Amino acid sequence: MVKARWNGVVIAESDETVVVEGNHYFPRAHVNAAYLAPSSTQTRCPWKGTASYHSLVVDGATNPDAAWYYPEPLPAAAEIRDRIAFWKGVEVG
Repeated sequence: MVKARWNGVVIAESDETVVVEGNHYFPRAHVNAAYLAPSSTQTRCPWKGTASYHSLVVDGATNPDAAWYYPEPLPAAAEIRDRIAFWKGVEVG
């Protein structure tokens, strides 16, 4: 079971992650949406497409843009549709 933890809380937990470029992408249904806050940040990957972001909010602390996902991934990255990955100090393992 792979878990994503930040600020002492498990944000996501799954045995169905997909690993792309060393990052675990969790099924959206396995991420606790209560800790996700919307973000207007977007970035572009040449082979995955346009990424959107969520900030994490746990016990009053915010980790801006610490979660990302591809709402409409390009065909080469279709396996990460409806999945979320983490960075910026989020412990995944």
